[in-house]
Amino acid sequence: MHVAHLSLHDFRSYATAEVPLEPGATAFIGRNGQGKTNLVEAIDYLSRLASHRVATDAPLVRSGADRAVVRAAVVKEGRTAVLEVELNPGRANRARVNKSTLTRTRDLIGLVRTVVFSPEDLSLVKGDPSERRRFLDDLVVLRTPRLAGTRADYDRVLKQRNSLLKTAGPARGSARQGALATLAVWDEQLARHGAELLEARLALVDDLRPYVGKAYETVARGASRDDAELEYRSSVPLEGPLPQAILDELARRQREELDRGLSLAGPHRDDVLLWLGHGATPDAADGGRLPVKGYASHGESWSFALALKLASYDLLRADGDDPILILDDVFAELDSERRAQLADLVAGAEQVLVTAAVPEDVPATLAGTRFVVAGGEVTRDG
Repeated sequence: MHVAHLSLHDFRSYATAEVPLEPGATAFIGRNGQGKTNLVEAIDYLSRLASHRVATDAPLVRSGADRAVVRAAVVKEGRTAVLEVELNPGRANRARVNKSTLTRTRDLIGLVRTVVFSPEDLSLVKGDPSERRRFLDDLVVLRTPRLAGTRADYDRVLKQRNSLLKTAGPARGSARQGALATLAVWDEQLARHGAELLEARLALVDDLRPYVGKAYETVARGASRDDAELEYRSSVPLEGPLPQAILDELARRQREELDRGLSLAGPHRDDVLLWLGHGATPDAADGGRLPVKGYASHGESWSFALALKLASYDLLRADGDDPILILDDVFAELDSERRAQLADLVAGAEQVLVTAAVPEDVPATLAGTRFVVAGGEVTRDG
């Protein structure tokens, strides 16, 4: 799979941009603030309908414009499809495939698959649990696009349930009884959608685990594949049918939820624990392992973050698809040895898109087509 042509209209800093692309490695070279990351962000947005840089669509629309359009010609197994998304902040976005409008915008997800490496990846290791949940859910949806609907339904129910908890807590008498009856309805929906999402996450972590170990062994000096481990930490007991487990935990914590006005059980409260075995003392807690967050060095943290993304790429390839690799300003963050290792690992991908501030940041292994990005213009170099 590769993108053969990218068209932008009022996306980020670009009023218009037309960029022809080829399989293999392509590098976008430009100083910070010139718009090189905007180009690869647009391709990633087509894949996930989300940005790896911002949480909402509004910043993606050029200042002064009321909408943005991202369009790409994508080649897969010799066939070309034109994918398009129209971003309308405050209104519904629209998606098209070969000029035909899709009934649901989310049906665009997964038609092109991307894996992004960026400096923001460090938050997977050092950030809040929400960063790791989002990482899992994005990958779950890329592998099984229909789960985008489950994810959206869960988020909708969670929002409604939290709103009800805030009003039910202080209520008294018949008002409270009515609120609790309504709460039971939302409990059932949260358990149903949450169980499907939880089951998919658990399966993903099991599938991802060996790939993470292998990737960490490759990118971390002196490491073995047993040094990097993943563990899914659920907010509900993983015993028996998952819908019932969620319902039981909601019932157990109902008084606390009403007091706090917040849903305290379900996939939105879960985490993925990241463990390092390398350097752990025999008498350390958790069987000699140490949590990456708080204990790993900067280099180990970077290696673990890279391993998570490399594992994602390898897993998607094992599923039978060669995703587009995006390396966004990542080489500047690595020393020369890790830079060379990463370049060697990804050089065989069908399409690799690299951004860098200076040409010297791009390893020779990824020498290919180069574009210079400056002053809002994207110009082929040579």
